[in-house]
Amino acid sequence: MAEQKNPLTTPSPNADTTIVPPGSPHTHSEQPSGGHGGAFPPFESHTFLSQLIWLALAFGLLYYLMSKVALPRIEAILGDRAGRLSADLGEAQRMKTEADAAGAAYEKSLREAQAKAQAIAQETRNSLSAEADAKRKTLEAELNQRLAASEATIRARTTEAMGNVRAIAGETASAIVERLTGQAPDPASLNRALDAAPAVH
Repeated sequence: MAEQKNPLTTPSPNADTTIVPPGSPHTHSEQPSGGHGGAFPPFESHTFLSQLIWLALAFGLLYYLMSKVALPRIEAILGDRAGRLSADLGEAQRMKTEADAAGAAYEKSLREAQAKAQAIAQETRNSLSAEADAKRKTLEAELNQRLAASEATIRARTTEAMGNVRAIAGETASAIVERLTGQAPDPASLNRALDAAPAVH
């Protein structure tokens, strides 16, 4: 079997190696002061491949974590917020629609109440006017009856008074003629004389 080389003890082929015999005074060479003897590790050419591999692994791990953990949570938060906003907007639109419907129903009820109140007022005025007309006609009929009864009474009393006046006038004329002539006048002649006399109003 071929002997495996230890990478820690086997120098690189490109490394500048110098074999120093044992016991040589140059065996223990001093390192440069300040630790600036080599290049910056990320810029060393023989570590580029491992750095690229680690960069790819880190990027892949970061992408996996972002796509499986962070991004779904952010998407869920944004979706939940969008759902709540949509629900709030829908609720606001529903409440606005209900408020508009309630306002329209209130205005309609108000118009109906005003129309009903006007109809009731007009009906009341008509009823009061008809009642007043009926009472007026009743009073007029009663007054006419009373006037007619009064006129009839006046005519009857006038006729009666005129009859009494004729009788009184006949008795007075008979007494005067009897006193003047000493004889009572003939009733027929007395009635003709009273009829010929002008009527007293």
